[in-house]
Amino acid sequence: MMPKVVLLGRPNVGKSTLFNRLIRSNRAITHDRPGVTRDRMEGVVRSRYGRDFALVDTGGITLDSHQAVAEGPAGIRGFEADILRQAEAALKEADVICMVVDGRDGLMPFDEHLASYLRRCDKPILLVVNKVDGAEKEELLLAEFHGLGFPVIACSAEHGFNLRALEGEIRDLLPEADEFDEEEADDAAPADLEDDREKPGVRRRKVTDHMKLCMLGRPNAGKSSMTNAFIGEDRMIVSDVAGTTRDSVDVTVEKNGKTYTFVDTAGVRRRARITDSVERFSVNSSLKSTTKADVTFLLLDAVEGLTAQDKRLIELLDERKTPFLIIVNKMDLIPAKVRTQLLKNLQEELSFCYHVPVVPTSARTGEGLDKLIPLAERIYMECGTRVSTGLLNRAMEETLTRHQAPVVRRVRPKFFYLTQAESEPPTFVCFVNDADRVAESYARYLERSLRRIFGIKHAPMRLHLRSSHGKKEKK
Repeated sequence: MMPKVVLLGRPNVGKSTLFNRLIRSNRAITHDRPGVTRDRMEGVVRSRYGRDFALVDTGGITLDSHQAVAEGPAGIRGFEADILRQAEAALKEADVICMVVDGRDGLMPFDEHLASYLRRCDKPILLVVNKVDGAEKEELLLAEFHGLGFPVIACSAEHGFNLRALEGEIRDLLPEADEFDEEEADDAAPADLEDDREKPGVRRRKVTDHMKLCMLGRPNAGKSSMTNAFIGEDRMIVSDVAGTTRDSVDVTVEKNGKTYTFVDTAGVRRRARITDSVERFSVNSSLKSTTKADVTFLLLDAVEGLTAQDKRLIELLDERKTPFLIIVNKMDLIPAKVRTQLLKNLQEELSFCYHVPVVPTSARTGEGLDKLIPLAERIYMECGTRVSTGLLNRAMEETLTRHQAPVVRRVRPKFFYLTQAESEPPTFVCFVNDADRVAESYARYLERSLRRIFGIKHAPMRLHLRSSHGKKEKK
């Protein structure tokens, strides 16, 4: 198991910037405003010359001299207890603690209180003095921090000063690797790979049996509650306040011998209503997460129903051919007499993407959660469908025989052959004498027929009509 290193400190000392620098990716949102980070986020620091380790970024914590929650900056006010709980959970799993302080501000009273609090953990602690922009300033800015009694190292996350030395110091504090666990993991890998090859439609991955599932939706739709319900613990901060989640946070859990990574994202509002720069970064990160996930869970609020913003998100995912399913959350708040009609109305309004499944659920009661992962696995497998050209053309002949193409401008379009251009998602190209003469309704009929014949029930699919055999353009 990979060792964990936790970054802790008061708000606005540069923990998220340091986190991004060390994992070499801009995953955590950084801003001059204190309290941007709330949920803890994990990444991996890799090196060619040393051990890899997991790095955990936490929100800025606020304690008074009695280790109680105090009133914090405006950015985190109201979430101090939740952020502290997240930090304490990270401390329990940590192998090394990096206490991050601000070299420009100097040693603050809270830094001393936090140092006393961390000493009780009985774990290796490294004091990281951030915002030291060069070696010439080290002696001046580090002098008072030596009084805390921890090993001290200066760095600048923003400018990259002394970061490689910081990695080396962290690796020196890591516990020794457990050779038995590593050998056992290596021995298990070939068997898992062999089992994975036997599953149709599954793409090859470095980590076998590992799916990434993204939570997307409007603010306060229940994405964090749904993530907590899947993993069985309060991993994400949940609040009635819209916009509680800001970063796109990966949470990994093992179920039935498989590994699933749930990506909890910030709520996506209309661009016209976004005036805060932090929210703008959050929304961009949320939409970007859907492109990296295997399947996206789009959450709707059953109480509010299908809104215009929900339709925009559905149209966006459908246009991008993103594998996704629709989750109607908070069904426990809907009376039993109204549920059937509610789902029927939703199906009618979503007829423009009929292939996307709609699942009624409740994150609070657990209703319908057992259907989501099997359904996501089916969509994932359908996305890897590959059909031979011979089978495709037999299917096209069957489809054309059942219902011929209508006459357009006194000419019936003639179909030549069908082929598959790519998978993920399945993309089919149909060659005709004049693609402009194929009615849009008939193109939808062709798509529905291919879905029925090849069992592509819920995955996105592309069907391109291409003119062939020397179509002459009118001058």
